[in-house]
Amino acid sequence: METENHTKIAEFLILGLSDDPELQPILFGLFLSMYLVTVLGNLLIILTVSSDSHLHNPMYFFLSNLSFIDICFISTTVPKMLVNMKSQKKDISYIECLTQVYFFNTFGGMDNFLLTLMAYDCYVAICHPLNYTVIMNPRLCALLVLLCWIIMFWVSLVHVLLMNELNFSRGTEIPHFFCELAQVLKVANSDTYINNVFMYVVTSLLGVIPMTGILMSYSQIASSLLKMSSTVSKYKAFSTCGSHLCVVCLFYGSAIVVYFSSSVLHSNHKKMVASLMYTVVSPMLNPFIYSLRNKDVKGALGEFFIRVASCPLWIKDFRTKFILRPERQNL
Repeated sequence: METENHTKIAEFLILGLSDDPELQPILFGLFLSMYLVTVLGNLLIILTVSSDSHLHNPMYFFLSNLSFIDICFISTTVPKMLVNMKSQKKDISYIECLTQVYFFNTFGGMDNFLLTLMAYDCYVAICHPLNYTVIMNPRLCALLVLLCWIIMFWVSLVHVLLMNELNFSRGTEIPHFFCELAQVLKVANSDTYINNVFMYVVTSLLGVIPMTGILMSYSQIASSLLKMSSTVSKYKAFSTCGSHLCVVCLFYGSAIVVYFSSSVLHSNHKKMVASLMYTVVSPMLNPFIYSLRNKDVKGALGEFFIRVASCPLWIKDFRTKFILRPERQNL
């Protein structure tokens, strides 16, 4: 096969989830609904946390950041997939593919880091409650999130710079519904040894270290729970980290399924379906998990909806007092 330099490649072809034209409208409606639910659900969490002063603490600071990351994470892949489904096309430009790789790795890594920070927050809240406000001060929380952003920006940038040195054939097909780094490297015509080594090393470090931190945090939490004599105290402590534990299981569980499916499954279609779990399903379910299992969030959501519902009445009173009444007086 004749090899073309990457600078001459205008676009790639993304095979997508299905070639059946009859399934395209159904898949389009399904993923559009899931995307809208994800964006609105996570946006609602952000607005609720920012509008309620009772939720201005490290736990919900990390939660609002996680919701923002989930919106960005799903927006990296799904909109382009919807455009291709609607237009019955499979093309993605070379620059768009590089952009997807960059932001997908950045937001995926941020998801990973934030879950670790939230686990540490739960550990401090349960195991060191008296020193919680001192340890988890706002400045430290902001610095930790900023550090995570800096790490992921540079790691993703190196991925893209290494990928930019590769050569691809004209009309290269990517057997996925977005430009996943591992899949793009498989279809390259150049030697990808350095790319693969860097990818595996970074994935191992950014996967093992956060997961180890989460496991250590929850082992200490479990030890503290066993020492509590009061059932009420145990329930209160578990409710503090119950929602986070569900999100962790969903995120890492789906990631592990994708990892093993890549090794065991030989069908690209099955691998894509497995990838949907952490790219689409996990960001969509996170707001429901936190809003349904967390009493504080449920209460804040109720108050937020009450304030939103009362806005038309407030606007009507404002219009009557400050707009219509002066006009009548002038007449």
